Amino acid sequence: MPVRRRRSPRILLPAELRPTRAVVRRSAGSWTLQSTLHRHGLGPVAGVDEAGRGACAGPLVVAACVLRPGDARALDGLTDSKLLTAAAREEYYALIRRRALDHAVVVIPPEEVDRRGVHVANIEGMRRAVAGLASPPGYVLTDGFPVRGFGRPALAVPKGDQVAACVAAASVLAKVTRDRIMVGLDAEHPRYGFAEHKGYCTPVHDAALAEHGPSSVHRFSFVNVRAAARGELVPRLPAAGRVPVLVHNDGVSEETEL
Repeated sequence: MPVRRRRSPRILLPAELRPTRAVVRRSAGSWTLQSTLHRHGLGPVAGVDEAGRGACAGPLVVAACVLRPGDARALDGLTDSKLLTAAAREEYYALIRRRALDHAVVVIPPEEVDRRGVHVANIEGMRRAVAGLASPPGYVLTDGFPVRGFGRPALAVPKGDQVAACVAAASVLAKVTRDRIMVGLDAEHPRYGFAEHKGYCTPVHDAALAEHGPSSVHRFSFVNVRAAARGELVPRLPAAGRVPVLVHNDGVSEETEL
């Protein structure tokens, strides 16, 4: 006969001692969530995001950023780095670095991505980025999926790089840093066109892989890179814009959005 556990009695605070309920409306703008957390004594707020998760070459770059609470006007128009032009990203990158209260960028090389797996490397990079901030944040916002281990309260925000300004700032820092790295790698490995596609799985990149095989900066945990290394036909990029990834050592596979 199953044993039922008794639940501890729920203790309610008197109404006058309960904190006021915070209501955050998405339509109020990308600074609202950060401002609400600050107003309730939970700041400073760090946003965390990555660039290069779906690339099959080059590093994974993760950034954490803490913006000044009243900087909405100075950073007007800041949004997901993928929605900005390259020129706009560079402008925001310089502005964020100049005006942010704090920021940290972590570069995870392809070998570590292969050894850990994309998802695990990404989460570990987020933890390292937050730990790299000069002062521990009061709260952490992540883009899309929950992450534990920050040592601080954290919240996963759907489409966080479009909804929360600090996450958008982190996405810009990560994206610009990675794009610059890929341009540098293009000079070292000119046959692949890294400066153009930044290591993502485009037809041009697939053709170069098929012709020359993978380089030392490719991720051998990706099925198209593995196929090229074996001299097999490189799988074409699926129409839905997703590339299959081999997740390391446990036999499980996943797909990663570009």
